Amino acid sequence: MTESSSKDEVIVCRCRDVTERDIRSAIREGYDTIELLKRKTKIATGTCGGRTCLPIVAGILAEETGKEIRKLELPRGRAPIIPVPMRYLVGEEVNDG
Repeated sequence: MTESSSKDEVIVCRCRDVTERDIRSAIREGYDTIELLKRKTKIATGTCGGRTCLPIVAGILAEETGKEIRKLELPRGRAPIIPVPMRYLVGEEVNDG
């Protein structure tokens, strides 16, 4: 296996099993922002929320497009959705103990 082909098989997003090849291919298809890459490849949508893969993806995107990493816009952060019982929202006091 050559160096470039083994490099392409590197997992960039462990949560979604996305490889460097997947990222580079998407960029060449025109997905040239992190937000677009996120939508195309599902990076940063796993349990780590992008803490692991976003810096790596930013580096690849900068390399492929010639953009400076510090000028790349990061995707909007979204809070996890957690169901909340209605009684908490209406101000009912809850005695859990």
